[in-house]
Amino acid sequence: MSDSRPDLAARWAATVARARGTQEGSAPAPYADNLLRRWAEPQRRYHTTDHLTAVLDRIDELAAHAEDLPAVQLAAWFHDAVYRPDRSENEERSAALAERALPELGVPKARTAEVARLVRLTVTHDPAPDDRDGAVLCDADLAVLAGTPDAYAAYAAAVRAEYGFVPDPDFRAGRAAVLRQLLALPRLFRTPTGHDRWEAPARHNLATELALLESGGGTARPAGDGG
Repeated sequence: MSDSRPDLAARWAATVARARGTQEGSAPAPYADNLLRRWAEPQRRYHTTDHLTAVLDRIDELAAHAEDLPAVQLAAWFHDAVYRPDRSENEERSAALAERALPELGVPKARTAEVARLVRLTVTHDPAPDDRDGAVLCDADLAVLAGTPDAYAAYAAAVRAEYGFVPDPDFRAGRAAVLRQLLALPRLFRTPTGHDRWEAPARHNLATELALLESGGGTARPAGDGG
């Protein structure tokens, strides 16, 4: 994993500047340092700065579909800022962190609320049909499902490593349930661009993994979500 922290810190500063507009606020650099330390915690194997970078890059690709692009970008920064694989309240705690930090940075109240809403949406990755910002964030977060077979296998192995404390049979059962739930959705990706680029390869990867699990072959996969 390359050290992308300087580039990420610069991207953070530019996003904060756009998000707060003419309002005054605290200097963004210490907040970037705090967030990047969180994203580099030792318990992480998939939810790392590489994942943050990938989500931000995918948001850039989907930017034309967003209504409030700075809010979506800020939500990407916060969506896994609090991450403990043995806990279920990560998204709520991440949203609460955004609600504390963004007003200090001078981000307006309405945009702060939108960021927190988007972070909480990553619990389900199920935005409403008219939720353009939610669609962009969720598509960017789930784009990893559409990787090449090798990239998808690396993703699954990394998430599996995060949940190393869970017995293998529990991983297999839980992961298979998640895969069936995802494959049952009418569409995984809600933006037109995301659907066109990622829907088919993502469904192929998910179906292949499920078939391996159901046959008892392959590497055990985690019960965690896609993002």
